Amino acid sequence: MNDLKKLKIKISSKKIKARVEQIGRELSKEYKGEPPFFIGVLNGSFMFLSDLIRALSIECEISFLQLKSYDGKKSTGSVDIIKDFDVILNNRHVVIVEDIIETGNTLKFLLNKLKEIPTKSIRVVTLLVKDTNRPFEFIIDHIGFEISQEFVVGYGLDFNERFRHLDSIYILE
Repeated sequence: MNDLKKLKIKISSKKIKARVEQIGRELSKEYKGEPPFFIGVLNGSFMFLSDLIRALSIECEISFLQLKSYDGKKSTGSVDIIKDFDVILNNRHVVIVEDIIETGNTLKFLLNKLKEIPTKSIRVVTLLVKDTNRPFEFIIDHIGFEISQEFVVGYGLDFNERFRHLDSIYILE
């Protein structure tokens, strides 16, 4: 595939694995005795969430939600629900798992949706946060890595549904 030549490594699979295991240990301490409910934001978070829950030493439950806010490399500025979660989250600890937070629009949309539900707590875990010059209107509880504004693919992140299968994170040049 010729397009693989356009990729430059940003974060190796070894660094990703170590950081995911560290976040898993931290979450296991935070939720000891009260299993959290993880909500993965599809499609990008599936690899991160899969590795993250295997790094836990506690029980948990999982559901997925699919939102769309990008077309190619550009944010559309709006968020559409493709697949809603189908679980009852009342009186539960909820952990939202994102692949990447750039503008914060998708997560803000999801947090507003979850505010309508009487949960015990809502925490946010993301693999990547893009460095922005403005603060987000929400708290990110666990961040895997902070990166600059390059467009990245791999480890679940895509460009028009391609490159998700790669085990490291790459800059798409």
